[in-house]
Parts: sequence; C-alpha cells; structure tokens
Amino acid sequence: MTAIAVLGSTNMDLVAYVPKAPRLGETVTGRAFRTVPGGKGANQAVAAARSGGEVVMIGAVGADEFGVRLRSALTAARVDTAALRTVEGASGTAHITVDDEGGNSIIVIPGANAAVTGLETGDEARIAAAGSLLLQLELPLSAVLAGARAARAHGVRTVLTPAPAQPLPADLLAATDLLVPNEHEAAALTGLTDPLQAAEALLAEVPEVVITLGAAGALYAARGSEPLTVPAPRVRAMDTTAAGDTFVGALAVALGEGRPMPEALRWASAAAALSVQRPGAQDSMPTRAETDAFAAAQRGAAS
Repeated sequence: MTAIAVLGSTNMDLVAYVPKAPRLGETVTGRAFRTVPGGKGANQAVAAARSGGEVVMIGAVGADEFGVRLRSALTAARVDTAALRTVEGASGTAHITVDDEGGNSIIVIPGANAAVTGLETGDEARIAAAGSLLLQLELPLSAVLAGARAARAHGVRTVLTPAPAQPLPADLLAATDLLVPNEHEAAALTGLTDPLQAAEALLAEVPEVVITLGAAGALYAARGSEPLTVPAPRVRAMDTTAAGDTFVGALAVALGEGRPMPEALRWASAAAALSVQRPGAQDSMPTRAETDAFAAAQRGAAS
C-alpha cells in the first residue's frame, strides 16, 4: 500500500447553493445550505485514502464542534490523525458559493490552521516513512517549507498544490518535485495565460509540473521531455468543489504504485470526474473501486 503524508489544512466547509453567484452588493436567494468537512489538506488526505493509500494527516483543528467533526471525518476515511493536534480557538472554515453550473467561489478563514507554523515532534519521522508528501498553501509558509525540507532530506517525493496562489519562495520551489497548479494558479505564478507557456516557465523552478485544466483535462510537462495533455472524461458537473484535491490525492497514489505518468493522469482524471458529479468536498470523493470501474469504462468507450 502506498504511504502518503499530508501536511495541510482542515476546514469546515459552509456551502451555499445558488442559481447564480451574487455580484458585489447583490443579494440572491439560495436553494440549499450544507456544512461538510473540507480543507485542501484534509481533502487530499481523504482522496488519497479512498484511492487506496495509507495516509497520515499532519495539521490542526480547533477546540470546537467543527474540530470534533473534522477529526471524525478523517478517521472515518481511514486517515491516521495521530499528528492532527487540537488547539485552542476555532477550527478553520471555508465559505463556499456553488452555482447551478457547478462553479464555485471560496473564502477561507484559517482558524486553527494558522497555529501550524512548523513541524512538531514526530512529524519528520512520519514524513520520512512516506513515499510522497502532499502540501498546499492554506497553512503558514513556514510550515510548508519545513515539511518540504524534511521530505527532501529523506528522499520523499514532494507534491505541492500552490493554492491559494501566492508568490513562492525559491527555497520552497527548490524542495518541490511535482507542482500541481490549476490553470489560474499557473497564470498567477508566471504571468502567462497560456498553460503550455506557463508550464515551460515553471520548469525553470521545478522538475515536473501538472496543470489541471478543468473540463479540458490536465497538462504534464517535465524537463527534457515533450509535454503531454490528458483529456478529462466528459461528464455533467454538479459541484466542482475539491475536484482538484481529488485529482492530486488519486495521482499521488497512482505514482506511488509506480504507474507511468500518462496512466496515472488518466486515473486521477477519472477520480476527479466522478467527484464533480456529486455535491460537497470529501463526500464527493470516489473509492478506489469506483475510480477503477469508471476508468475502465472510459477506456472501453474510447476503444
């Protein structure tokens, strides 16, 4: 079983479903509201666990009801939460608006995640025991950098999702093996709106890049090789929340199993395509059996 460590955020998602997202100063009437466990770190941990990985989550929740629910959700997904500590105050929250086209806008309030400023006792050993470390940017950069350095010191693959997009320190990029931005984050990092040009620019900083392109699939680029685009399965999206996290978690498992990158990308794309057909973040993530069956069906349809 592929061992994966995740150093990242846990948030309670407060999701409002609306026909159309409000413009600035506008009030609209929604059709539903849900509170569901989320956070980019926790999402990737659950996605990897459901994809068949053996996952440990490193981070923090608050000493509130949300913290209890967030920990329970990870445990239910068979994620090891021994390194998920409880701190005073509120848990992180994400305030999400989802429209009828499946698009979303998100405001994140860090809460307990802001308390994770570095590694705690035992965290480096947990990272060293993994095949991959998944990182995002919903924790303080000091913690993200500490995790990346620990992974590099122990020969562990570092997979960084640069979200929310922000300037990345050179030493963090130097400790990153695979960078996985979406097309908007890639543009923010490089100033280039063309994904291929953005990928080529990012290869000056990291050895491998996967840019997720939503319904258009994913673009892979690596130093010394030709770029590769893998199309996404054609599905009707209900809710795209956490689709990117589903993709990253599944991709990490596939790469940890030694699958070639094209196959790993197709399998991760199948997992993400399943997730967008369901509401919510972690609730939408498929099991390994579901992804295998859907990926096989896609191969059969293409042949």
